[in-house]
Amino acid sequence: MNLRRLLRICAALLVLSLGFVRGSLGQNAPPADAFQILRQEPSGPRITPFLQYQLDQAWRQDEARQRNWESIRTQQDLLKIRTYLRRTLLQMIGGLPNEKTALNAHVTGNIQMEGYSIEKLIYESLPGVYVTALVYAPDDRSKKHPAVLVPAGHAANGKIHYQALSQRLASRGYVVIAWDPVGQGERSQFWDAKTGKSRYNLVCGEHAVLGNLAYLAGTNLARWEIWDGIRAVDYLLTRPDVDGDRIGITGTSGGGTQTALIAALDPRIKVAVPSCYVSSMPMRMGNRIFVDPDSDPEQDLAGMISNGVDHSGLLLLMYPRPVMVASAVLDFFPIEGARKSFREVQRLYERFDHAERIEMVEGYHGHQFSDENQEQALDFLDRFNSMPVRHGLAIPKELPDKDLLCTRSGQIVTDLSDARSLTETVRDYYEERKASSALDLTKEYRKRAPSISVEKWSVTEFDNVPPGEGRISWEFSGSTKFAEVLIDKYILHHSRLLEMPLLHIHKTSNERKDILLWFSEKGKATAGDWPGIEKFLQSGYSIVSFDFRGLGETRMPYSAVSPDDPMLGKLDFDHAYMNPVSGVLANHVYNSLLTGRPYFFQMIEDAEIAKRFAKEKLGATVFAVTAPGDGFTLASAITETFPDVKLVPQDASVLKWSDLIERKQEIWPIQYLVPGGAYIH
Repeated sequence: MNLRRLLRICAALLVLSLGFVRGSLGQNAPPADAFQILRQEPSGPRITPFLQYQLDQAWRQDEARQRNWESIRTQQDLLKIRTYLRRTLLQMIGGLPNEKTALNAHVTGNIQMEGYSIEKLIYESLPGVYVTALVYAPDDRSKKHPAVLVPAGHAANGKIHYQALSQRLASRGYVVIAWDPVGQGERSQFWDAKTGKSRYNLVCGEHAVLGNLAYLAGTNLARWEIWDGIRAVDYLLTRPDVDGDRIGITGTSGGGTQTALIAALDPRIKVAVPSCYVSSMPMRMGNRIFVDPDSDPEQDLAGMISNGVDHSGLLLLMYPRPVMVASAVLDFFPIEGARKSFREVQRLYERFDHAERIEMVEGYHGHQFSDENQEQALDFLDRFNSMPVRHGLAIPKELPDKDLLCTRSGQIVTDLSDARSLTETVRDYYEERKASSALDLTKEYRKRAPSISVEKWSVTEFDNVPPGEGRISWEFSGSTKFAEVLIDKYILHHSRLLEMPLLHIHKTSNERKDILLWFSEKGKATAGDWPGIEKFLQSGYSIVSFDFRGLGETRMPYSAVSPDDPMLGKLDFDHAYMNPVSGVLANHVYNSLLTGRPYFFQMIEDAEIAKRFAKEKLGATVFAVTAPGDGFTLASAITETFPDVKLVPQDASVLKWSDLIERKQEIWPIQYLVPGGAYIH
């Protein structure tokens, strides 16, 4: 026997033996296409039905806010809405600290420049929460100067990145304070001294991790960013060279976010110029996945659209103080949104005789505080600070990063042993409130549920007309027979725009009406899940398995690429899609928060829709639910929300939101993000 023939015989025997093993273990599975329902779209970004649904929700809420603003007839009406906006904004960030503790400000170095000096400052915004800052102070100490806060945008080196703007302001006679936001510059919260870098990028990466924990505690990362800025004002007021009646603020990108929030809540700031931030949140929701997918929770206050705030609300909170909106025509913060929000507030300034106090400048460029915008912004600041008329910008003398560090090592956590991390601060925030803030899961779900309860929705066959609210239209999409099992495919149309792919997997001989809702963290069952599915079929269940909105077959076939950390987009598709730092699913989750309906509760709603269909169309009378792995947490929540659904145990644990805060856990499934979730028991 020659070698080639011997190899063919061995290969044939191997195939036969593998087939025997598969058959003996009961692992033969139906073909993959038996689990496929929707037509597969080519890869690439697109406005999916789920994203369109989110935008529809947002625009409806925005229209409700605009109708409310139309009621403003007198200045008293305006002040009433402004009072509501302030109260609501404070609620969304979880309030501000009650006590202003000692700043313990001290200068660690000084650099003399031409006409001004740069002081390296460290102060404590809260005990153990150290803020690294640079103070640009004019040499002329014989008089009091106006001051400007320059909060840093999303740059790895934080405050240092904005030294050109700070120098230009100082050369015009302003005392300037620029500081590192938490998670940037010298304030990394996840610094590894051995490798000399953070576990996450210092642009938005640390913000994602910190902000997600803050959400669970019922607060927002913005709370601490705003407080750092408020304490920066407190510091300025201790300086003899600062005129406390002439304090302004300007920053770009993430610094524009802080500019708007700090100015909205601190009336001591007399002039504000937010740059490359102001837009309209529904428009921002529509483009964020494609052009700026990095998670940045402080820009996504829970309920920001549903509560009638948005960027126009932040601007209105500054009324009647002077405000300039600096925008970029080619920005990923849509320019159309900036124009819309600006015009809404400008009309009110004009109505009450303050037209000269509000302006907008547009530079034809991308996301940056360009020289052309800076020049107009500085002229605006000069006008309202009674400064001399100037033309042009000073040429800055930018210094190396190492020269502008406030700490010896370049990191607070390395230099100061008593420095407290923000994860500890978030945990303290939660511990102070947990005894008096208990929440009930079912009540929280019902509070955010559709106006018509799903249990009252009608269930009819699809007639090619998108169903409105309160209706499920089912569409049969084929069936596959495998041994004694039928896999029936359906598409459930509901909520005007959404489609739910659903499988009914049942034995042809099964007369029982017991339905098991089965899913994984990725959605409905696939061929790879067959061994687990078959086990439940053998025990007498019929299976209903479905895709949650934005998961499974309803996913956008696109991996978002982070400009800050491109490697995140090079993960395999599943991990890139569900990455909590920069992924498509994370952006869906944050969009859901803005409209006041956490994605986790929308997943529970999807289970209720599948349950409703199974009852009306399939005749189900008994319901159970289970899920392997990370999906078991959701299965447990479904059981808790609907007492008539029994939980079938799995070799899996239930994630507790309070444990994540207690353990200071950095990464967990982003789809389980629920604001205030730590208080749910």
